[in-house]
Amino acid sequence: MSNLEDLDKLDHRSPVVEQSPVVELVETTGHSSGADWLARYSSSLMGVFGTPQRVLVRGAGCLVWDADGKEYLDLLGGIAVNALGHAHPFVTSVIASQLATLGHVSNFFTSPTQIALAEKLLALSKAPAGSKVFFTNSGTEANEAAFKLARRNSGSPAGEAGGKPRTRIIALEGAFHGRTMGALALTAKEAYRAPFEPMPGGVEHIPFGDIDALRNAVDDTVAAVFLEPIQGEAGVRPLPAGYLQAARELTSQAGALLILDEVQTGIGRTGKWLASEDAGIVPDAVTLAKGLGGGFPIGALVTFGEKTSSLLTAGQHGTTFGGNPVATAAALATLHAVENQHVLDNVRAVGEHIRAALAAVDGVTEVRGEGLLIGFDLDADVAPAAVAAALDAGFIINSPGPRTIRLAPPLILTEDQADRFLAALPAILQTAKDAQ
Repeated sequence: MSNLEDLDKLDHRSPVVEQSPVVELVETTGHSSGADWLARYSSSLMGVFGTPQRVLVRGAGCLVWDADGKEYLDLLGGIAVNALGHAHPFVTSVIASQLATLGHVSNFFTSPTQIALAEKLLALSKAPAGSKVFFTNSGTEANEAAFKLARRNSGSPAGEAGGKPRTRIIALEGAFHGRTMGALALTAKEAYRAPFEPMPGGVEHIPFGDIDALRNAVDDTVAAVFLEPIQGEAGVRPLPAGYLQAARELTSQAGALLILDEVQTGIGRTGKWLASEDAGIVPDAVTLAKGLGGGFPIGALVTFGEKTSSLLTAGQHGTTFGGNPVATAAALATLHAVENQHVLDNVRAVGEHIRAALAAVDGVTEVRGEGLLIGFDLDADVAPAAVAAALDAGFIINSPGPRTIRLAPPLILTEDQADRFLAALPAILQTAKDAQ
């Protein structure tokens, strides 16, 4: 399939679940309803996610279907993961072919897909000579690797005798970098951190977007500064103009690393390969995941330049599954499709269309974001109720805050599909307000 119009045809295939061979592996009595599955869920899975909103059984393009046959337009994309939607024919064929050829080899060996993907990411990120890639299975693992990278930049500044050790790492209020312990230390939300304290030491959170606060914080005791170009979990908050440039200048002067978390914003989500690329800076490292594998789990730490890339040496970090042949093949297929099916153009056009339309909706007070990472605020604390109303109306959206809605749909979302949601939104918001 060569263009977005062809991809959109996938959305209209009949949702016949029985055709999948996976169904034969799942114990069912007849056709279990969503309620039946949720009862089984509650008795067999940990409750860390609460009660799932629906039991989804199939997807195609930007649509998914639940166990009761109801259709939904997916405007969350598995939280910015399903870059090419569901069941993309090229990606699924590449995954199947690679798995049938070579699935896993451990990190004692490499594979052509691993090497080719590393080369591709270095090229797309315009990384200078000496740059390297470390593959992981998720965004939080990529940030764990970056955390260890920062720890390795902990010696005396510039090798000066008597210099202070670099024991501090700077992150921002509102930051979300993951839930494993190193990534959680970088994450600002107290509710996530408190049950697991004490956190790994040295991390300080400074006010979001405040260049003066950054200037006051960064000195020669700082090992690294971690930034998201757009904070997704905080409600889609872009860093203000000039902030990344200031961060690069200050960290360079102090000898600290500038590490950009593009787990949610990278791989075309903002209409560019990296959300930070227009800032005109070269960071020391970037973390990637989510959309990289088109739905298949994979993440990456990209280090820029020989000096940074040499901080982690043999035996200092590792992963069993990271960079396996199937995951790297999935990522190569995803990047190929994004490059060759005019996906970035679509992200920019449809994203601009949605943001302009949202600004005119009664009850919407602010619209933020770039490309197809969009947040909009409401005039009342009804965002969770709006998510529930939207689901009943056949749309999957997300509320990162009581007044904020987040959209992160597949990058192949069409304008017509977006208009379906925009037309339904006023009624969704009214239903949410009536439910309060």
